[in-house]
Amino acid sequence: MIVALLNQKGGVGKTTLALHLAGQWARQGQRIPLIDADPQGSSLDWSQQRSREGVPRLFGVVGLARDTLHREGSELARDADHIVIDGPPRVAGLMRSALLAADLVLIPVQPSPFDGWASAEMLALIREARIYRPALLVRFVLNRCGARTVIARETARTLADHDPPVLASTVGQRTAFAAAAQSGRLVFERDDAGPATREIAALTAEINGLDLGRPAR
Repeated sequence: MIVALLNQKGGVGKTTLALHLAGQWARQGQRIPLIDADPQGSSLDWSQQRSREGVPRLFGVVGLARDTLHREGSELARDADHIVIDGPPRVAGLMRSALLAADLVLIPVQPSPFDGWASAEMLALIREARIYRPALLVRFVLNRCGARTVIARETARTLADHDPPVLASTVGQRTAFAAAAQSGRLVFERDDAGPATREIAALTAEINGLDLGRPAR
């Protein structure tokens, strides 16, 4: 399965989720390359920091910020159980290539007015990709949210019947993610029983349960 985390809006936690999804699969014994398709190279920076800290590698990170991603990614898929793509913000050619490469697209969003997330441009790119990839699955992921806040509850209700729909698993606004990233680590390496670790495990389990063979929605 090739999973691409995409959002044209920056600052929604796309890289954090990509790294932790890859890490969760890797700790379960899966072979996982992560493709950093963002010209800013945040996932590559994280990987280099991990190396400087002398922390053993969990998964490989490959820089591939070009619009041939859908062709080159298929080569990596031959020796992998899953591939995670940390996608670019607002780079149409790269975005199209990532959409063509993916089996599942996750769109991280934060609790905020809905019109700020589901831009017509992003949804248009998804519709365009489905001409070539009709089985492409797309899901919103509520990230950096307080589960008990009014806006988070309203957001979840708004997205419940939306197309694309939202995953049931949410990830909170937690300092644990930033603290782990500073040393090139993931949250489960610092606190294996903490709430951030539990949220990532639940998100990964829900993704594992998606039926990629059913008609796209």
